[in-house]
Amino acid sequence: MFKNIVFDFGGVLLDWNPHYLYDPYFGDVEKAEWFLTHICTYEWNAQHDNGKPIAEGTAELIALHPEWEKEIRMYYDEFMKMMGGQIPGMEELVKKLKANGQRVFGLSNWSVETFALVRPVYPVLDLMEDMVISGVEKVMKPDHRIFELALDRFGIKAEETVFVDDNPNNVKAANELGIHGILFHSREQLEKELY
Repeated sequence: MFKNIVFDFGGVLLDWNPHYLYDPYFGDVEKAEWFLTHICTYEWNAQHDNGKPIAEGTAELIALHPEWEKEIRMYYDEFMKMMGGQIPGMEELVKKLKANGQRVFGLSNWSVETFALVRPVYPVLDLMEDMVISGVEKVMKPDHRIFELALDRFGIKAEETVFVDDNPNNVKAANELGIHGILFHSREQLEKELY
């Protein structure tokens, strides 16, 4: 049994999806998908997860696509509408791990500005012994440096640690450092792999 479990947040503990905001707004899933693929892209959002101020990134994107200014501003002005709550069963699983004597931590790519909105709302985050947030550190997964920073800050050893993420690239990076990476699909799948 591994001593330490390190959790990603979005897609593992918390349900975050920009479609929750944009599908109802556009009234058309395909139009929302086009917008999120071509305008407010994953790469654009990732800049803020990597420490870029939201106001700066928003202004740059509006300068490129002024016709979409309203929809671009919505991304962060109405960020909490992208949150679908906690992933079912995960708070209970984290409590179970802690009751078993295992230590639980967080390692997430998240803007420091939007994480400040999310942090007080979801009880599962209070169960983390400590956490490393990319927007604070200005380095993000799958960069090896953020994993090394987390191991050092938490005072834990790679070979005694499991890292759980829904992104295969992040799981691969953890494995490369000797951490046991698990690709998350569901609470049931994760529990089987942990035990």
